[in-house]
Amino acid sequence: MRRTRATDGKAVLRWRGGLELRLGNLYAGLFLIAATLALAALSSGIGTIGADLGDLARALVGTPLAADKAYALWDVRLPRILTGFLAGWLVAMAASMLQSLTRNPLADPGLLGLSQGSMIMIMLALIFAPATSQFLIPLAALAGGLAVALLLLVLVGRERANGLAILLMGIAIETVLSSIASLLILYTPSETSYALSSWLAGSLFQASWSGIAALMPWFLLSLPAAFLAGRRLAPYDLGDETAQALGEPIGWSRPAILLTAVLLGAAAVTAVGPLMFLGVLAPQLVGFLSPALARARLFLTGLMGGLLVVAADSLTRSLAGEMALPLGLSLTLIGVPLFILSLRLRALKLS
Repeated sequence: MRRTRATDGKAVLRWRGGLELRLGNLYAGLFLIAATLALAALSSGIGTIGADLGDLARALVGTPLAADKAYALWDVRLPRILTGFLAGWLVAMAASMLQSLTRNPLADPGLLGLSQGSMIMIMLALIFAPATSQFLIPLAALAGGLAVALLLLVLVGRERANGLAILLMGIAIETVLSSIASLLILYTPSETSYALSSWLAGSLFQASWSGIAALMPWFLLSLPAAFLAGRRLAPYDLGDETAQALGEPIGWSRPAILLTAVLLGAAAVTAVGPLMFLGVLAPQLVGFLSPALARARLFLTGLMGGLLVVAADSLTRSLAGEMALPLGLSLTLIGVPLFILSLRLRALKLS
């Protein structure tokens, strides 16, 4: 490994195999990790039970805690923090993959109908088979997302597919599926309808260690997937024709990356419900913090997504005594001002 400069003059770390990492991206990644850890430590002390960071530190070194504090930390707060980070990571990384495929900064699992496919299958399972095993719910979500992805490829055509065609067809499918979801909520019993509406708004209320164990394999899968897909996504950023000219086999790489995004997004939807705006927000904030390409963008976007969801959950729990904010609304309240500020600062920089 040696430090050198890229063709644009920016400092990079370069390995013998040709892999390189911009120092700016490295510093941004370290900042996001530090910010996430600091926010997680702060979030562990938010709640009606007076358990703070000091109690968490004492528990980690083996000091016994009072039963109420131990329950608040180990059974409620830490599972919510970890589940939120993992779900945010998965949604943001899936959205970053889709945005490179479509060359559109607005593309995310929700806009293309992938999240809606997962949601519809989960809703149907909860409505018509309420006794369904919890083990089968994630499988239903994956089946719904995969069905939408397959429908996209069939309608657009695998060989003739391009980013714009996938985006427009995804918007059409998303509109139809959203209407079906609204009908299901409207004509189900009030108790079921209320539960579905709460879940559709995003929630970490059911976060648990078993849920974390179910999400962890998908998080671990996303790490090598980011390395492999990141290499493939770099040519897509230049356009389909250029990607083909560079030797990218888009006939199979595009469906493979789309399948990966479906799997990651469906896993997150199963855990916390849809986080619609996150897929658009996280990549844009990363672009403002430290412009990155390929693998670096995927990892930075995942970190930003996890950080935003942990921040949104902290806001939700800090206001729980006054009003019950859905996670999706908290995410919007935190993310939209940051989004507007980043766009404004970027515009001032370019002017």
